[in-house]
Amino acid sequence: MITKLLNLISLWALPFILVFVLTYGLAKKVPLYEEFTVGAKDGFRIAVKIIPYLVAIIVGISMLRASGAIDMLASILNPLLTKCNIPADTLPLMIVRSLSGSGALGIFSDIANNLGPDSYATKLAAVMVGSSETTFYVLAVYFGAVGISKIRYALIVGLLADLIGIIAAVSVCNLMFS
Repeated sequence: MITKLLNLISLWALPFILVFVLTYGLAKKVPLYEEFTVGAKDGFRIAVKIIPYLVAIIVGISMLRASGAIDMLASILNPLLTKCNIPADTLPLMIVRSLSGSGALGIFSDIANNLGPDSYATKLAAVMVGSSETTFYVLAVYFGAVGISKIRYALIVGLLADLIGIIAAVSVCNLMFS
């Protein structure tokens, strides 16, 4: 019963919000089309402004993956990871997750396809993906969009939060799945 109710709510939530906003705007006599085009113009301006930051992140991720640096680091750290009950297959995910959400999902997909959906590594990777953020992407896009160039403390806090998310994911998965 609750599942059906939640499915119904999720089905109608977006159409309800759209109709509500349009109705409210019409009631307040807001020029809806003109405001929409102003917002679209601002969105386009911001998108053009953040393109260099996005290109830098994409190039950096591509270089790390193509050079084999991530795989080499995984092989070096494998003994330490094994002692902490962390499969070496998840190390690339730990590194790339802070850089790129789509890159992290690609690595997660590889882990799930290669090791199966019920493996400990896949479960750990799934929890890691859900418990960390794409710190560099967020800094590049959002800070770049508003013109903030001094990101030192935000970067430190973001990476610390990613590390805590990884530690929490490992701890929870060790308790629940091993």
